Amino acid sequence: MVGVFAEARDGRDRWRGASGIADLDTGRPMRPGFQHRVGSITKTFVAATLLRLAGEGRVALDAPLGRYLPEYAVPGVTVEMLLNHTSGIGDYDTVLFTSGYDVERLRFTTFAPDQLVRIGLGEPRTGAPGAGFAYSNTNYVLAGLVVERVTGRGAADEVHRRVIRPLGLHQTYFPGRRTRIAGPHSEAYLPWYDGQLRDFSVANMSWAWTAGALVSTAADLNRFFRALLGGRLLRPAELARMRTTVPLDPAQPEAGGYGLGLLWLALPGGRFWGHDGAVFGHATISLHAPDGSRQVTLGTNVTHYQVPGQPDPIGAATGAFLVTALSGAVTARSAGATRTPTPATPLPAPLPAAPAPGSPALTRPLPR
Repeated sequence: MVGVFAEARDGRDRWRGASGIADLDTGRPMRPGFQHRVGSITKTFVAATLLRLAGEGRVALDAPLGRYLPEYAVPGVTVEMLLNHTSGIGDYDTVLFTSGYDVERLRFTTFAPDQLVRIGLGEPRTGAPGAGFAYSNTNYVLAGLVVERVTGRGAADEVHRRVIRPLGLHQTYFPGRRTRIAGPHSEAYLPWYDGQLRDFSVANMSWAWTAGALVSTAADLNRFFRALLGGRLLRPAELARMRTTVPLDPAQPEAGGYGLGLLWLALPGGRFWGHDGAVFGHATISLHAPDGSRQVTLGTNVTHYQVPGQPDPIGAATGAFLVTALSGAVTARSAGATRTPTPATPLPAPLPAAPAPGSPALTRPLPR
C-alpha cells in the first residue's frame, strides 16, 4: 500500500484518518481531506440526476433507449437497463486500454462520448437485454447522453445543478478536459513494467466522462450518500426505484445487489449501500447504512496490483477496516477510541463491483 485515507461517521460522530505516502518522490504524507478521482461512484450521481428527471416526468425509465437516442438504439434496451447494467451492451475501456502502454499513450487524449459509445456498441453483447447484471461503462456514457438530450444542457452541468450544488459539495466536480486535480491530492500509481510505480494523477479523464470522471473527497461523498439515502435528494418513489436491485452475482444473490447506480452488500450488521470506483491509480469505496446514519468512505492511491490467485493483504486490511467502521467495533471516548480488533478478512464479496478499467493485462504485482 502506498497511501490510504478514510472518513467514518456514526450519526454526529466523525472519524478521519490517513496513512502512508501521497507522493513517493517528495515523501509527502497522505491526508484525509484530499481530493480524489472516485471513478465509478460518478454513476450514482448520474443515476440520481436521471431519477430526478424521471420524477419530473421528463424521462421514462421503462422507455426504449431509442426514444431519446435513436442513433444508438439497441432493440429491447431501456433507460433503466443502462442504469442497472442489464442492457447487455459491451464495454469500451477494455478495448481502449489493452496494456499499460495504452494508458500512457492515451493519457492526454480527448475522447468524445460518441467515440466511446461506438466502441462499446461494436463489442459482443454480454447477454440479452434484461437477462442479468454485466458491468459496462458504455451504459453510463449513454445515460449521460440521455441527460443531455432531455435537458439541452451538458451532462456535467446538469449533475452539478441538480445534485452537487444543492448539497453543497464544494470539493466535487467534473474536471472536463483539465488534466490536473484542482485541490490537494495524492499521486495515482500503477505498477509499471520496470518494477517501479508510475504516476497517472495528471491525465485527461474524458475517456471516463459520466461513467467515472468525477473528483470528490471522503467528506463530500459521505454527505452525498447521507442525503441520498436519507430521502433529501429523491422523492420516495424514485429512491425506491433506485434501490430495486438485481444480483451482482447470480450464484450468490444474498451477497449483494445492484440497483440504479447504487449497490448493496451483505456485511456483519446487515445490508450497506453505496458504490465503489477505480481509475488509473485512484480507487474508492463508499458504503453506508440504509438510512445513511453510519458511513465509511475510503480511498487509496495505487490500483491494478492484485494478481489473480495471489494473496491480497491490502484487500484483507481494507475488508477488516470496512467491517470495523460499519459494524460499530470502534467506540469513541473522550480520551480517544478503543478498537475491537477485527480479524483480517477478504475484501467483502462481491467487491470490487466496478472493475478496474482496462484489460486484465494491465495488472502487475507491487514492487517489493
